[in-house]
Parts: sequence; C-alpha cells; structure tokens
Amino acid sequence: MLMRTTAPQHGPKAPMFLRAAVALQTLALLFQAVTAGLLLSSQHGEVLHGAGARGMYAATMLYVLAAILAWRPGGGSPRPILHAAGFLVLASVQVVLGIAHVASVHVPLGVLMFGLSVLQLGQAVVGRPVDRVPAR
Repeated sequence: MLMRTTAPQHGPKAPMFLRAAVALQTLALLFQAVTAGLLLSSQHGEVLHGAGARGMYAATMLYVLAAILAWRPGGGSPRPILHAAGFLVLASVQVVLGIAHVASVHVPLGVLMFGLSVLQLGQAVVGRPVDRVPAR
C-alpha cells in the first residue's frame, strides 16, 4: 500500500505587500457591493458608493504598484503586473459605467471583478508555481 509522505507542494507565496494590496482591493470591492445595496435603500448610499469607488480605484492602483515592485527585485514573472493592469482597466470601465448610470453592465462587471479578486487573493496567499527568470 502506497502512502503519501509529503504534503502537496505549492509555489512560493507572493511577497507580503503584494498579498496586502490584493486583500485591500478585495475588501474595497466587497465594500462596493455592500454600498450598492445601500444605494437602493438609503439616501446615504450614493455618497458611500462614490467614496468607495475612489477607494477601490486607489486600491487597484496600489495593486499595480505592488506587482511592479514584487517583480523587479526578485526576477519573478511579470504575470502579476498583467493581472493588476487588467484590473486597472476593468476598474476604469467600472467608473465610466457608474458615472453614465449603465447599471445593466456596471453591476455584472462588479460581480466579475469581485470574483476575480477573490481568486487572485487565494492564489497570492496559498501560492502557485511561479515562472522564474534565470539569474544573470
């Protein structure tokens, strides 16, 4: 009978500041979901949702910066930069759609962004195989 003697190997975890940036972005998106509900039921919801939008956009820009800083010194894969830049594009589209009051696209895109952010947070915390650039 064969028995597994070692735990499954995961890739190295992302640097702490990158994990914190992804966590902050995920929390900001969760706040946006909560304030979207308040927007429908309270007169203060619009103010909170607008402030949350600014915070979410700032958290996304921080995520881009953290991804760049994590990539450059360690010689790791630039893939997190692409993910962060993609999120910045999605956040920009969200802002435009929100200002234009196009809820039929704004709401589903927000749900998609939250799901992707939770997925990225899980990958940053648990770790996955990381492509390494050979040292020179």
